[in-house]
Amino acid sequence: GCHGCHGFGFRSVMLGNNSNSATTATRQQRQQRQQWQLPHPPSTVSTISSKDESAKKVNYYLRSNMKMFTKIFSESIAQATAQLSGNKMRSFLSLLGITIGIFCIIGVQSAVDSLQDNIEGSFDKLGDDVIYVQKFPWAEGDGHEWWKYMKRPAPNFKDFEIIKKRTKSAQYVDFHTFIGSKSAKFKSNSLEGMEVLGVSYDHSDLFSLEYEKGRYFTPREYEMGLNQIVIGHTIAENLFGPIDPIGRKIKIMGRNLEVIGVIEKSGESLINILNFDEAGLIGLPLGVKMGQIKTNSFWGGTIAVKAKEGEDLETLTGDLTMALRGARKLKPREEDNFALNQLSIISNAIGSVFDIFDLLGLIIGIFAILVGGFSVANIMFVSVKERTGIIGIKKALGAKQWVILLEFLIESILLCLLGGLLGLALIYLVAKGLSTVMPYPLYLSTQNVVYGLLWSISIGMIAGLLPAFQAARMDPVEAIRA
Repeated sequence: GCHGCHGFGFRSVMLGNNSNSATTATRQQRQQRQQWQLPHPPSTVSTISSKDESAKKVNYYLRSNMKMFTKIFSESIAQATAQLSGNKMRSFLSLLGITIGIFCIIGVQSAVDSLQDNIEGSFDKLGDDVIYVQKFPWAEGDGHEWWKYMKRPAPNFKDFEIIKKRTKSAQYVDFHTFIGSKSAKFKSNSLEGMEVLGVSYDHSDLFSLEYEKGRYFTPREYEMGLNQIVIGHTIAENLFGPIDPIGRKIKIMGRNLEVIGVIEKSGESLINILNFDEAGLIGLPLGVKMGQIKTNSFWGGTIAVKAKEGEDLETLTGDLTMALRGARKLKPREEDNFALNQLSIISNAIGSVFDIFDLLGLIIGIFAILVGGFSVANIMFVSVKERTGIIGIKKALGAKQWVILLEFLIESILLCLLGGLLGLALIYLVAKGLSTVMPYPLYLSTQNVVYGLLWSISIGMIAGLLPAFQAARMDPVEAIRA
């Protein structure tokens, strides 16, 4: 009897222990499932309105989703880091393709943008609201009509006066002509190659000239043709050295001219359209007095007309056309014998050339990125194979397909982002280095950084899609057995 009792007691203890173990296992499984499933919202005991209850449920699910996404994201970062550190050489070679691809695409784009900004910045000095009256059109084409343009009369002082009188939509009208490359002398100092221009009174305002010393002509000084000159920074530096040039007299073309202004130094640029550093400006009336400006010169000069504020270029073009056709007595059916040029003509031509460079950089970069994308996809397939058992356990514990899919996609994107960031860092360093030896600065713009990151994210999504689908569609039992 005692033996039976003892035996029964022993069996009871054993059953109790087994029951406790089963309860503990069930509790652990429930806790693990809760990691991969959205928990149910707590039941409300108190009576509340249906709207409040719905709002609480929505907030609860939103918080739960955020927690789930944060957990998946942090685990993906940890797994991506493990992939990189687990096989450094394989990871380096795989990311190298992405790095080179981003460097090619964004590097070429940055170089083209820097060059384009520099050239367009030079042309911007001409003014996007200014029309230039000249013999030759800037969009002349293939050159077959060159002789026709050569036979046109050059814009002259008479055209300038008529335009100034009849064009109501113009704010500034400038006539300037190149007199020649002349020698200049101050005491014992002399220099060759001063580019002397005869300019009208509106020249300074139209081209927004800035002065490091002195000023421009006053209306009275200009009209009287006083012996005065405005010189460029380099002329002042070479001719006067440390001496203040304002009020000093220099001898040009046999006449002593008082320096009344020094134009600010031009910035560094690949193409300096309006470079006044080696120039000397004299008023047109003075140039006529000196016999240096011929009103019937073959080459003539250039007339620049700036539109009034609020007036569009179409109105100004129409006014100029009427004024010039009247001045030159052209019949209604006769073709214009002048060209009205605008900055947009040059900008469009430059833009077309740089679009080709962008396309070439894109083609080269896409090939490099494709190689990198295949390498990253290979890493992800290996990662799926290595973690097959873990994937099976997660799915057995209730992890949804989208959770596994998102986990591997995030990991792939992070790997490609790392390669992209390395490429962008390389571009930044190369641009900084080349800027010290180039005639214009190279830079990596924020827009190109964003483009680089978007390219990296896109290739990461494409490269990780198939491996992620393969992992998400695994059978949990087969995966655990593998």
